[in-house]
Amino acid sequence: KAPRCFYVNWFRKTEDGKWLWPGFGENSRVLKWMCDRVEGKVDARETPIGLMPVDGDLTLDGLDIPAEDWAELMKVDTDLFKATLADAREYLAKFGDKLPAKMVEQMDALEARLG
Repeated sequence: KAPRCFYVNWFRKTEDGKWLWPGFGENSRVLKWMCDRVEGKVDARETPIGLMPVDGDLTLDGLDIPAEDWAELMKVDTDLFKATLADAREYLAKFGDKLPAKMVEQMDALEARLG
């Protein structure tokens, strides 16, 4: 059975330079959601970049995350992901025919989902 893969950007900041996520000590909350997701204990919402937590499934008890910061954390910025994908394609092109076709297929599928 293939393993589940997850992607997290712990280092996003607000426009004024403040960290959106409280930090290293709180990362276990996200890791718990990942484990619960693998075990089928929590649901997820579909987005162009993959599955993300449903509101309420990620334990935020005791955290002081303003609603606007939480919305920003859960937002999928398609323009940003399109730019990131373009950078990835440029870098991976250096591998030529050694790049697995499956990786190209995945990038093509992501590009289609991003619109």
